[in-house]
Formats: sequence, structure tokens, C-alpha cells
Amino acid sequence: MAFRNLQNTRNLYKALEIRKASYLFGNQRCYSNVGAEAHEIINRRNPHCFKVHNCLPSIHGDNKILHTAKVAELSIFLNGSRNLSTQVKAPAQARKMGALKVSMLSPGIIYEPYGPREPISFLRRWFTRTGWRRTKDDIFLELKNAYAIAKLRKSGYSKKQFYAEAVNLYKEINTLMANGDKTTLRKMVTEYMYSALKSEIKQRESRWSSVYWELIEPVIKIRTLRARMIGVDRDDLSKVFIQLTLEFLSKQKFEAYDSKGTVVAGNKDKEVLVRDIWVFEKSQFHPGAYWRLCGRIPAKPAHK
Repeated sequence: MAFRNLQNTRNLYKALEIRKASYLFGNQRCYSNVGAEAHEIINRRNPHCFKVHNCLPSIHGDNKILHTAKVAELSIFLNGSRNLSTQVKAPAQARKMGALKVSMLSPGIIYEPYGPREPISFLRRWFTRTGWRRTKDDIFLELKNAYAIAKLRKSGYSKKQFYAEAVNLYKEINTLMANGDKTTLRKMVTEYMYSALKSEIKQRESRWSSVYWELIEPVIKIRTLRARMIGVDRDDLSKVFIQLTLEFLSKQKFEAYDSKGTVVAGNKDKEVLVRDIWVFEKSQFHPGAYWRLCGRIPAKPAHK
């Protein structure tokens, strides 16, 4: 029975995945239509499943658990008050400009910063109330990722090409940081990130006269941890920013020197394994927009 419940949930997710384009990019369709369409999908793909309001079996007779399967929850994509792509306001100075039309260059935030999920056992996931809630949350996190990636693909996104570009950005930004080249660095990061990196360079230069940094290529691993979309105009759904959170696992060399050229930290003859989590951002409505670094997330040990 547990296996059948798991299979039904996976079938539901796959069905939603297949039809997400019609849900997410339709012409202002209300979520009730989405629910009706999903009902047909469930009946067609899971003939042995319960009715839509009872597709996921309840635990201990609590009907509230059934809500975890309600496809009406997809209103998160379309309902204006609960947009999946969060709405952000323009900076205060921009709002004071009144009638002047301001084009936001960056939201200045990391939307839903990535964090490792606490592991959950099979029995707890499928046979407890908190487990069902966790399963629902996990499904919607993945749907948000799929939503943002689908939006990107409409503009010609290629995972392989983006990863190559991301590695180049990772290498160039670290090299510019090591060289203290703030002028070039400014073009490769968002305004908020530039302010943070400039402070880091100033702090480092107060301790060390110069540093050596080298990336050993190819990187060991690169993967996407999270994809999110941020809307900046509630009346124009095309005005969005995409944020992709990437994990880099690589070997690097580092050495720091004082004003006399004496080594005071690190050793460039030794390779160090480094794990970084960076967030890249790109506008989907500015002509000629390109990927920039908008944030870094402290890498925490993954749960085992």
C-alpha cells in the first residue's frame, strides 16, 4: 500500500510537470480552471486513485491531510496575492522620481535563499501528518524550480552553455577579487553585491599586500540547487528576473603576501577543496541582459 501511495504521488507530480506550461503561461486563467484540468489528468493517469480531493490517503482519518493533494494550491502560480514570482518595490530614490519611468536593474534581494533540507525517513514521510506536509512542500519547491527553468528556456537557455558561462564567471570574479580590480568587477556583479565585495577587498588589503589565487580546472562538480523568478511589475508578467543558485566544488590554490613579498597565509603548492554556493541573476526584459553574481550563500555541511 505504501508503494502504491508513493507511485500515485509521483504520477500526480509527473502529470503536473507535463502540463505546467499550460498552467503557468496561459492567458490569465484562474486557478479553478487549473484544478479542473488537473482533475482530468489525475483520472486519466491514475484510474485506481481516489477522487481529486481524496487522491492522497488520509492519516488517522484527518481530512486536512487531503488538502496536500488539492491542485487548487497551484493558485500560487496565478493568484496575484500569492505570486510564485515575488513582487518587489523599486528603491526609495527611484519611487521619489515620480513621473519618470524607472527601469530596475536588480531586485537587490535573493528570493528564497537555498538551504539544505532536513532528511526525513520513509515511514515518517508517508505515514505521518508532518510527513505529508513535507512531501507537499518538496513538490512545490520542485515546481517552482521547473517554472523558472521553463521561463528561461523560452529565451534560449541551455544548461550546458550556462554552466560553462557560470564557471567562467566564477573564475573571473575570484581572480578580480584577488587582484583588487574593482572597476572590472563592477560589471560582473549586481549593485548590492558590488558594495559587499568592495568592502571585502578593502578589508583584505588592510591585512595583506597581495594574494595569489588559482582555480584548478575543470571544476569537480557544478549543479543547480535552486531556480526562482522575481516579478517587478504586477501588470506586466514579462518583467521578471531569474535567479539560479549553483554549487561549485573545485580545487584551488591560495597564497597571501605582506608588503615585503613574504608569504603570510596559504600555500600555492597545495590544492585545497572548496565548496561555494553562488546565486546568479539575469533580467528577462532588459535588452542585452547577461548573467551577474547577485549573492553568495554560506556552504553548510549537507545532511547525511
